Amino acid sequence: MASQPKGRFAVYRQTLTAIAARTGTPFPSLILSFGILHELTAVVPLVGIFYGSRALGIGERVVSAVMEDKMQNSTNYETSTHDKISLSWGKQKLKSWVEEGDRWVIKVGRRYGIFGYEKRMSGTVDNIEEMAGVSGHIAGDVANAILAYGATKVRPGGIWILTNQ
Repeated sequence: MASQPKGRFAVYRQTLTAIAARTGTPFPSLILSFGILHELTAVVPLVGIFYGSRALGIGERVVSAVMEDKMQNSTNYETSTHDKISLSWGKQKLKSWVEEGDRWVIKVGRRYGIFGYEKRMSGTVDNIEEMAGVSGHIAGDVANAILAYGATKVRPGGIWILTNQ
């Protein structure tokens, strides 16, 4: 009996090795392809949504609507308790993505000196939570970056849940 590989990624390695054997593709090539595809499906939408929201001027409006609880059900009929719970869950999820996106924008903005943030000196540690709490109003490229970040986090199932409320 051959010994089973141990470690954190053993199961994934076994699965990918089986796929490599079945398809005749070298294992390193599969890993590289996965890495490239993963980054393309994450980075390209992020950049595209950022520049799209910037061109249309919608980042600030969307982020403000999410944070100010102005998102309402657009239908005029009575909603069931289940629908209200789902809508509340959706609002909370969007708020958490905006807050997470705000922290991400501060971190990236301070590191590279973009989104209107001053580039931090090397070796300086920022208190991201404190900086996120200070900004009462999110505007401009920061709002566009937060919108792009949140939109790339939405999964196809998540879009269906949020639009069918």
